[in-house]
Amino acid sequence: MAAKDVKLLGASASPYVNRVQFALNLKSIKYEFLQEDVFNKSELLLKSNPVHKKIPVLIHAHKPICESLVIVQYVDEFWSDAPTILPSHPYERANARFWAAYLDDKWFPLFRELRNAKDEESKAGVLGKIFEGLTLLEGVFVKSSNGKGYFGGETIGYLDIVLGSFLGWVKAAEIMAQLKILDETKTPALVDWAERFVSHEAITGIIPEPEELIAVLKNFQAKAAAAAASK
Repeated sequence: MAAKDVKLLGASASPYVNRVQFALNLKSIKYEFLQEDVFNKSELLLKSNPVHKKIPVLIHAHKPICESLVIVQYVDEFWSDAPTILPSHPYERANARFWAAYLDDKWFPLFRELRNAKDEESKAGVLGKIFEGLTLLEGVFVKSSNGKGYFGGETIGYLDIVLGSFLGWVKAAEIMAQLKILDETKTPALVDWAERFVSHEAITGIIPEPEELIAVLKNFQAKAAAAAASK
């Protein structure tokens, strides 16, 4: 597939954009990456995603597909040759989607709560929920990997992509909070998995360094504050 037929509207620091990049790379699909500014959205983005007006958007053969999980599933279904991303068995596929929704809706939003915590007690409460989630995910990994390297077994799968997209921001949170979140004494299987995941050839070079993400976050917060003050 030529790059001109596949375009990805996104931002390099977005984990939701990163997961689409992972999926395209795993399928060896060439694409054109169009960098978006969330404070100055392009006409193409607004036209392609008029409902949410958000990244990522995949444009394939001039047709837009929106929402990162929807896009990853589309990539897997349209380019159906191996490696497959979603599990083949309906139960395993449903289970992967359940945990992906948990990560997006429940677990990753805790990191915003952590940044906004007003005192040490509040911070400790949020961290407890983050670690509780990691303990659950450690169990999911052990069960779904069947002793192999990834949630998907021998190859990177759907849940690998979803959780893996957050690894850069987890590292950034560790620096900002000055603590270890992915801890080999608590979730050793996940720590090994994370190292394996980021070293994969389809993943290397996509996830920004944590220091870069911290700079992006501070810049975003400053622009958001300035925009709010101008209203």
